[in-house]
Amino acid sequence: ELGLYELEATLIPVLSFEFISLESLFEKLSHPECYGGLVFTSPRALEAIKICLKENSNNDAWSKSLKQRWNTKPAYVVGKATASLVEEIGLTPQGEKSGNAEKLAEYICSREKPNSSAFLFPCGALKREVLPTVLREKGIPLESLTVYQTTQHTDLQESLSSYFSQQGIPASIVFFSPSGVKFCLQHIQKLSGDFINHIKFAAIGPTTAEAMEAAGIPVSCTAESPTPQDLAAGIQKALQLQNC
Repeated sequence: ELGLYELEATLIPVLSFEFISLESLFEKLSHPECYGGLVFTSPRALEAIKICLKENSNNDAWSKSLKQRWNTKPAYVVGKATASLVEEIGLTPQGEKSGNAEKLAEYICSREKPNSSAFLFPCGALKREVLPTVLREKGIPLESLTVYQTTQHTDLQESLSSYFSQQGIPASIVFFSPSGVKFCLQHIQKLSGDFINHIKFAAIGPTTAEAMEAAGIPVSCTAESPTPQDLAAGIQKALQLQNC
């Protein structure tokens, strides 16, 4: 998408993920009768399930009965990337146009009755409390299970240093998560020096934009929805404004 605007993108991995509690996750997935449905706000939660399903016995149980039983219940998702992974394990996603946890929480509340069975919510250790809080206030029970931890990618500092030494100061830097801001900012400030004011900083969505503002980064653009098309259009607009 950025190439369509004649912009060249360099992708620098910021995060590493370690999967945990996978036995507990599959144990809970083995009892659909205990839950009102599933909630996913991250592709990593689906990756955790896919790791569980690599074991033949688990995969057999999933294919033979668990998948069909979960399919009688909703699987709520926050965006398209998560939705496509839900489809890969054979479930039907709902709410993918939400785009963030706040909107997904509203969507779930509009469709579910209070005091229903709990929803199973496999999530990361750094999850925000927005979705659990909204559902709790509306009387919709949520059972969170931490299935991955987020750490800084081992090559992050080296990748950033290498980029700045070879390519110079970038026209724009895009952040895709609050943890991305947390792990990158110090390195970017050091490498940019006084030229940091020349960089247009972009956010994939409002949650990341909030984290950037809290860290003192001026946000030049926030994608209207978290898609490559909207992000590319937003960056192009921010860079055009700079040049006029």
